Amino acid sequence: MAITKMRLMNIITDKQHLEEMLLRFSTLDNFHPELANKIVDRVSGLAVLNDANPYADLLSKVSELCAEMDLTLVKKPIDSYFINLDETNKMINEIKTKFDQIHEIKKELQTVIEENKMAVIQVKNVSAMNINFDDLFSCRYLKIRVGRMPKQSVDKLQYYNNRPYIFKEFNKDEHFCWCMYITTMRYEGEVDNIFSSLHFERVRIPDFVHGTPEGAIKELEEDMKQDQEHLDHVIETEKKFVEESAERLSELYTKLQCLNQTYEVQKYVVLLGERASISGFVPEEDVERVKQQFADIANVEVEVRPAHSDSRLTPPTKLKNNWFVRPFEMFVEMYGMPCYEDFDPTPFVALTYCLLFGIMFADVGQGLVLSLVGYIAYKKMNMRLGEVGMRIGLFSAFFGLIFGSVFGNEELLNPMFHALGFAEKPFEVMAPSFVMPLLISAIAIGAVLILVSMLINVTQSLKNKQLGKALFSQNGIAGFVLYGSLLVGIALQMGAGIQVLTLPYILILIGIPAVLIFMQEPLERLLEHEKLFPNGFGGFFMEAFFEMFEICLTFLANTMSYLRVGGFVLSHAGMMLVVSTLMSMVGNASPLVFVLGNIFVMVLEGMIVGIQVLRLEFYEMFSRYFDGNGIAFKALNNN
Repeated sequence: MAITKMRLMNIITDKQHLEEMLLRFSTLDNFHPELANKIVDRVSGLAVLNDANPYADLLSKVSELCAEMDLTLVKKPIDSYFINLDETNKMINEIKTKFDQIHEIKKELQTVIEENKMAVIQVKNVSAMNINFDDLFSCRYLKIRVGRMPKQSVDKLQYYNNRPYIFKEFNKDEHFCWCMYITTMRYEGEVDNIFSSLHFERVRIPDFVHGTPEGAIKELEEDMKQDQEHLDHVIETEKKFVEESAERLSELYTKLQCLNQTYEVQKYVVLLGERASISGFVPEEDVERVKQQFADIANVEVEVRPAHSDSRLTPPTKLKNNWFVRPFEMFVEMYGMPCYEDFDPTPFVALTYCLLFGIMFADVGQGLVLSLVGYIAYKKMNMRLGEVGMRIGLFSAFFGLIFGSVFGNEELLNPMFHALGFAEKPFEVMAPSFVMPLLISAIAIGAVLILVSMLINVTQSLKNKQLGKALFSQNGIAGFVLYGSLLVGIALQMGAGIQVLTLPYILILIGIPAVLIFMQEPLERLLEHEKLFPNGFGGFFMEAFFEMFEICLTFLANTMSYLRVGGFVLSHAGMMLVVSTLMSMVGNASPLVFVLGNIFVMVLEGMIVGIQVLRLEFYEMFSRYFDGNGIAFKALNNN
């Protein structure tokens, strides 16, 4: 449970073998490369490799072609990555041209078949007319409209009987009347307007329909049959062509993708005259595996050095934790990544998050359900939050056993407590006498966590040789003594009646630490042999006074913030009491109320408690010892 040890690796070769080296390099999944600019900008005579990429356009053309062909490519094992650009471009164009020809024929046939289908439907609707379409379309002085109108509109035609038109019904269905009206060219606009007001929908008979309706339908269906046979043949031809092209395109795509990637990683290549170099970080346990990747390439040197051997480069951070702690890395990453030399807070986060959530959401049944839901979310949807849910659910069930709550039932576990020798349940959450001890316990838990956070900060500051921060800051030794002394003094004075807050106690354990915190900046300058008050004592005093006042308020607010731990214990019990009351009121519907009530409480309170615990982690603990200014380790293939 720590930060993975890194090694700085330099991969060096000559320009002749650069492409081969980049092909291997681009496949690495455990190498964190550093941009060449970080090195080139500080050394004259060096340059970043910046050749034009000849493969990008070809790769794009292959991808577009495969999308048109609806072809899913699979990577193929490649013996040689050599590509003749002109011949490859010619081959791609030939495949595309032939596919486009086949596809265009298919589209034309589909369009013709669809037009014929619509024509059949239209002709069938006017088949009762029983006249020759050629005669109908050849009229010079009459205007003929064929279509349909709502059945209720037919009755309204009586209001227009004096207008110059002839109306003919063919057939009716549930909603429409299929019909025709005839008028002269002179009254065409007027009559069209009348029928439009009655929601007449014109059905246009295609020009390629000839003869009587019966003969036209027969001819159209025969044409459709022939066209469908032709279309089936074209579809089969297209399918075979795509299958034949898949092998060549897959192999070509694999080559182009690898070669293109070698140009994508140019930003990491530093040109050293006739030599080229790539620098980056590799986990210590993967060093030999990376070296083996280049062992068979001539003139490739792999240098391995300590992580801090190059002051221009900052080692990245890769968290390394066990199965229980690992899911909580997501919370650390949300706040920021620890620096490479720093402390990995994930184990502390895992323990405190589970502890606080378990206390605030203490229920055996609901905890086990939460754990089960988390397991399903992780297994079925690969949700990292599901892994967290599995763990905090088990802690909720554990504290539910201690508080004696199962799906809100506070009496179900009483036989267990009796069997363990208790006269009654040790913690009666809803009892008035339990409220004050609960809240005091919550504050005590918060105080302990704050003190532990301070100790972590002291340890880290000493490790990083920040002596002033370790000794004099509000989260250093001075802050630890001040805060701890206040807590102990108040607890013994008010809780046990022991007179602790005497003048020597106050002066030594409270006064001196307070002065050290007040004088933190000058004391840190003193350790660095710098001027104590570079901007004058007056300005320092006013600024330090208000900062000290803020620190005192922060100590108080941080401590009181943990009251929410006890508050949510009471809130959970109160909400489940409401559910129990509703169950007693609804009679036979009580099982439904029980299920819905528990679901409501689990969703609402579980979400709120999860957020509140995360707030305690970030604002009351992380802020004391964790900066989050580190660089996350990103393997090349994840960039």
